[in-house]
Amino acid sequence: MQAQIILIIYILAVNLLGFFLMGIDKQKARKRAFRIPEATLFTVAIIGGSLGSIIGMHLFRHKTRHWYFLFGMPAILLIQIIFVLFLKFGPIDVLFF
Repeated sequence: MQAQIILIIYILAVNLLGFFLMGIDKQKARKRAFRIPEATLFTVAIIGGSLGSIIGMHLFRHKTRHWYFLFGMPAILLIQIIFVLFLKFGPIDVLFF
């Protein structure tokens, strides 16, 4: 049970980070200030923050004209969902599920 709580807290935190990074980068874009690198935005999505990044991307209307964000972020989320389903129902018994 302890591992599940840690995993949930991690997923929530990294998704909030992805969400807020999209908002912060949008504000910086409006002010023409130093921007958050796109590699950082994708890294946060890859380590588990894809849903928060997608929500932030659409809510703040940020990076929605870039095809690699429009298709890349949902692709990352889809891969993560498939990975979790494989861990849950796959042939390997994972203890924290």
